[in-house]
Amino acid sequence: MDIEVNYKNKKRYKTAKYPLHQTKFWTYLIYFLSRCALIGKDYKVECIGMDELKPPYMLLSNHMHFIDFELAAMGTHPHPVSNVVSIDGYVIKFFLLEWIGAIATRKFTTDIHLVKSIRKVLQRGDILAMYPEARYSPCGTTAFLPDSLGKLIKMNKVPVVAVVHHGNHLYAPFWNFKAKKKVPLHTTMTKILTPEQIEAMSVAEINAVLKDALQYDDYRYQKERGIKITETFRAEGLHKVLYQCPHCKKEFEMDSQGSHLFCKACGKRWEWQEDGYLRALEGETEFDHIPDWFDWQRQQVKEEIARGEYHFEDEVEVFSLPRVLRYIPLGKAKLTHDPENGFRLEGFYRDAKYFIQRQPAQTNSLHVEYDFVPLKGRDCVDISTENDSFYCCLTKSNRITKLGFATEELYLLSQNGGK
Repeated sequence: MDIEVNYKNKKRYKTAKYPLHQTKFWTYLIYFLSRCALIGKDYKVECIGMDELKPPYMLLSNHMHFIDFELAAMGTHPHPVSNVVSIDGYVIKFFLLEWIGAIATRKFTTDIHLVKSIRKVLQRGDILAMYPEARYSPCGTTAFLPDSLGKLIKMNKVPVVAVVHHGNHLYAPFWNFKAKKKVPLHTTMTKILTPEQIEAMSVAEINAVLKDALQYDDYRYQKERGIKITETFRAEGLHKVLYQCPHCKKEFEMDSQGSHLFCKACGKRWEWQEDGYLRALEGETEFDHIPDWFDWQRQQVKEEIARGEYHFEDEVEVFSLPRVLRYIPLGKAKLTHDPENGFRLEGFYRDAKYFIQRQPAQTNSLHVEYDFVPLKGRDCVDISTENDSFYCCLTKSNRITKLGFATEELYLLSQNGGK
């Protein structure tokens, strides 16, 4: 059982409240500001099968950068939209998000009121926008999509639009948002399900349609379009997602500089070429496609779990977010992750112990942040409960991508009876 933090102020930000209806003032202001933010960028928003479509409908989008919201606004205007937004997006600017009709939630928790708020938005005739991956894509490909999406769609029986952004990851990859690049952006907004189709389909069939519609690979998009990324700093930060050397198999010894990725243990180097593909400077190029390297690492974690060898433990610095005015420093704590217990966070605050546990079946994915600006550019993971969020800055370097893999694999095992 969790032991809550001994806060002096016991209040929490109330996520269990219905969102406001977005007025025309906010709808037009969002559109205007989005257009301004996109000035100078090469972008195209293509609407497919939406000529006769009017709200209410659900808009499900992939997620790679904040620019996703701005591009989506080009396709939904002039209709009001309620976006599902993570609690960290509310810090300081919560009043603004409330005014524009956003819905607050804590990532990867069981949030019954979120379902009620979504239903409320659709019943009043608005657009409900969700980013079901619930985090930025770490390597420009489709991240984990929960099966609960199909149930949500079946429950509401309104049209569903799939939004797929191409190029947004290349423009500003999650592992280095600061180093933006000149890349053409192409967004497709496609009506994929009608109420009649939803009525006739099973939840599993709906999920299959969703997963097919939300497939993307930004590196393949780059190759197919013949896009050249010539910035000399293009590979800096890539070691945060490609953390294991495929040559010597050492973990957490990878680093990057300029256009090069290299292993500090064995010395092997790769160049990330202008066409988006990797090339070993000497010897075999184990993976020329970045997502293939990324998926190989996931398989290594899966096998480590199967062998009974997976275990993570670290001393972390914790910042919590019970409210939305600021992150509260809780000091040092112990974070562990293993197949039996999932995540366990143990620490002391104001002379009292706190203890948070998330079993594997409770957490289908993990919110990770590379160079998280609110916490002085540190890498961290977020362990959330229904009324609090704990941002854990690790002492051990470059572990958070592997923690994400392990979280998802342990969740899948819990759903499949440990097999």
